[in-house]
This record gives sequence, structure tokens and C-alpha cells, in this order.
Amino acid sequence: MNNKPKPNWYPIKNMPMIASLIDGQLADLKDQYASLLEARPKPHVLTDAIVQRVTRVYTEQFDFAWVFEEQLSKWEKEERLVPTQQKEIERLQVQVQGIRKFLVDILDLAEELKMGTIEKVMAKSDFELGMEYFKRKESET
Repeated sequence: MNNKPKPNWYPIKNMPMIASLIDGQLADLKDQYASLLEARPKPHVLTDAIVQRVTRVYTEQFDFAWVFEEQLSKWEKEERLVPTQQKEIERLQVQVQGIRKFLVDILDLAEELKMGTIEKVMAKSDFELGMEYFKRKESET
């Protein structure tokens, strides 16, 4: 059984609204990815809850990306597209590919960051922390 809700498909006249959603989501994903990259060298500034929330939210967005793809595909199949509409659909398809890429990048980075959250650091002994410090210093040289 398919658990995906049936989306509402929009006529081509709603393209500006959909374009705004796609462009906005891509911009937000770029910002979120940049923020998470800042935490990469110091994942201990994050909590398990934050990383779990990032994983949940962006997994849901990844699971929803097919709706944009399908909406664009439906419009593309319309017989009476003017050249500007066709060009905009092509642009939006590239944007949706970007959305998918950033979602995968965010989820991969969250997977990496979850190994160093503050809870993970606090659970380690002083000896383990010291050994990790020296390993990092060794790899930097």
C-alpha cells in the first residue's frame, strides 16, 4: 500500500507559485547546508535532538521532492506550452535536481555530525578524549 498522500496538481497558470516554492526551498537548503558545514569541525556544539530533527525534517523533504518533479512533468506534457513556459519548466527541473542534491548532502552531513554531538562527547572518558585529540593533531601534521 502506498502511504504517499495524493497531491493537488496545479494548472500551468500556477507556475509562478510553484517556482517560488522550489526556488525558496533550494535557497533554504543551501543556507542550512552552510550552517551545518560550520559545525563539522566542532560537532559537539550540536545535540542529539538537533541532529535527529535535521534528519527527520530533511528526510521528509526528500520524500516530498517527487511531487515537484511530477508537477513539472505534468506541465511539460501539456500540448500548448509557450516557449517561456517550456524554458521555465526546464529551469525548475534543474532547481529540483539541486534540491535533491542538497538534501542528500545535508542528510549525509547529519549522519557524520551525529557521531560527535555533545552527548557523544560527554559519554567518553578523559582517556578517549585525549586519544582523539592526539590523533587529530597527528593527522593535521
